[in-house]
Amino acid sequence: MRILVDMNLSPRWCEVLARHGWHAVHWSTVGDPRAGDATLMAWAHANGYVVLTHDLDFGTLLAVTKAEAPSVVQVRTQDLLPESAEQLFVAALHQFEPLLEGGALVVVEEARSRARVLPLKGPADSRDE
Repeated sequence: MRILVDMNLSPRWCEVLARHGWHAVHWSTVGDPRAGDATLMAWAHANGYVVLTHDLDFGTLLAVTKAEAPSVVQVRTQDLLPESAEQLFVAALHQFEPLLEGGALVVVEEARSRARVLPLKGPADSRDE
């Protein structure tokens, strides 16, 4: 699985993800840091990447467009530093990797993680774990 780390997260996430066997790039290394979310999403889709973000707008974009890709992982923790959220995030990636490869929105919170299969339709397409 290839992961595109959004501008609102530290580039250090790329190192953490690589340590766990995933290929990751930070948006600042492949695109214009000032580009809008739709541009980042289009690049991720065209290049086969899952988007890792803290931004809620990506879920909205998926819902409005009824897109089947790219998959998005939203990190919804207070501390976004890899040193604090690594174990939680890595566990969620392993848990939902098959869904992410097929198209999903995964929300990672301290209390739980959940996934919704793309395209987003309604409550019946979610899988809470």
